[in-house]
Amino acid sequence: MKRTVQVLSAGIVMLITTAAPVVAGCKPVVGHFEATLVLPGQGHCPSDPTAFCTAGRVWGGIQGNYQFFMTGALPSSAIGGLPSVLFFTGRSTVFLKDGGEIVGTDTGSIDLPMLGGQGGFASLITFGPGSQIRLRGEFDPAAATTSGDYIGTMCTP
Repeated sequence: MKRTVQVLSAGIVMLITTAAPVVAGCKPVVGHFEATLVLPGQGHCPSDPTAFCTAGRVWGGIQGNYQFFMTGALPSSAIGGLPSVLFFTGRSTVFLKDGGEIVGTDTGSIDLPMLGGQGGFASLITFGPGSQIRLRGEFDPAAATTSGDYIGTMCTP
């Protein structure tokens, strides 16, 4: 009887460890960010007069400075949405405090106050396999700032 219990226990442990794979080097991250608008042609921002760029800091599970620049946009009204909402894609680069750098593809939507919206935005930044964060925040055009929080998972190779 004791031998049967040992064999069953070993089988259950093996089933659990193979049925729920653990990705090595991944951890949950939660934190905050704040940034200011960067004028076209300054810093990392392209000189295109329609460029939308920000630079700021991030803290919490990810710590460092970051830069964002929009690479494309589509008014949601083009597909039946609200006139104040803009869908966007972009590139986010985080310069980590430890000297590393991570670059991600940023996709999201923003409700533009200049078009009657309230300034809220949400985006998903994908840094690589298993690494992505979800952001939500506020855009204040009068102060030329963005701020908010993030939650996600970051993996190291």
